[in-house]
Amino acid sequence: MTIGRRTLAALLGLTLLFSFGLAWSGQRQIQRVNILMPAPFADATAELVQRFNRDHRGSIALRVTRGPRDTESISDLAISSLLLGSPPFDALLMDVTWLAKYAAAGWLEPLDSYFEPQEIDALVAGARLGNHYDGVLYRWPLIADVGLLYWRKDLMEAPPRTPDQLSSVGRRLMDDGAVNSGFVWQGRQYEGLSCDFVEMLSAFGGNWLNPQTGEPSLNSSEALEAVGWMRSLIRDGISPKAVTNYSESESLQAFKAGDAALMRNWPYAWAELQKPDSAVRGQVGVTLMVHNAGHQPAATLGSWGLSLLKGSDHPQAVIEAIRFLTSPEAQRERFRNQGYTPTDRSLFRDPEMLELSPILPDLEQALTHAVPRPPTPLYAQLSDVLQRQLSGVLTDDLAVDQAMNKAQINSMTIVEAAGGAS
Repeated sequence: MTIGRRTLAALLGLTLLFSFGLAWSGQRQIQRVNILMPAPFADATAELVQRFNRDHRGSIALRVTRGPRDTESISDLAISSLLLGSPPFDALLMDVTWLAKYAAAGWLEPLDSYFEPQEIDALVAGARLGNHYDGVLYRWPLIADVGLLYWRKDLMEAPPRTPDQLSSVGRRLMDDGAVNSGFVWQGRQYEGLSCDFVEMLSAFGGNWLNPQTGEPSLNSSEALEAVGWMRSLIRDGISPKAVTNYSESESLQAFKAGDAALMRNWPYAWAELQKPDSAVRGQVGVTLMVHNAGHQPAATLGSWGLSLLKGSDHPQAVIEAIRFLTSPEAQRERFRNQGYTPTDRSLFRDPEMLELSPILPDLEQALTHAVPRPPTPLYAQLSDVLQRQLSGVLTDDLAVDQAMNKAQINSMTIVEAAGGAS
């Protein structure tokens, strides 16, 4: 059987047309990008995602997977998917304490080739921290975050500067009947307690890990003094006994209701305190945590940033999405709508931003004193050990020296089992 010339030409034409169609569809193939975020950030990003997808219709489709609200739960979800070897996510919004563990495990793609040094220089001081591991950039900050001391401007002319002053002011205002509690903070056995500890330990000149050796220093005289002060806040009634069950939200609600004179919390709380239902609206100032003379104040670094997961099929598209979500305009929108602190240094002096929040200069100042929690792959285990012992002290189940000696021994065991301090 033979094929006529016309038939052969027609078949050849269909083949070429089909091949051209495949090539065209390949060029027009949509790159699908999926980013895992904790629920609050996913909600805050929803409108930005819609805008990105409108601007990139036909080329990139961005999806944000709404994970659990709890920090530990979102990390567990991410690690579970990574251990399977083929995660369904291209990028992950990471807490600053995760970076060392994820980078050491080989789960992250370096970002040095995507971001220029001048872009890092444009970040506010604290936002430059917690993004590198072993000198490699693995995370780009979405928000800046540090611990702050909130104080009632209607009850005191200036905030306390030392631990003794805080206790004295709190006691006086309670005795005068101005407040029910002098100071509220995060005393529950969870990561928030470790964050508070970093600031209070610094107040007495101590370090969680020895800066020279990298070994734990939890039974040092400075650490014992700091933990003793934390316990005295509860024993002396400056802080309510219920503070041992307080996270950020419980502390905020007590302060917002006008029940406390001082509060330790994160920058997001400012926007909540300015809402119409706040009993302290317009009467709140922010400053750094108290510290003894001769010691530097500390503001625990608590930022979140975006990391590119190794194995993503569309790394360039992921970076384009990360750039959009961390752009100055996106930062401005998150600050306006949710109170999340920006990372671009210029926004802290922007007239429109300052009109929204006059505390921006205070935030920038606090960010210059930002202190990361120990940047080690072992951080989760070390923090768990510390939290357990601190909780025992605060609930009066353990003596200070007994608890901190045990925290030191258990922490050293973890470090030595991993091959020594890093």
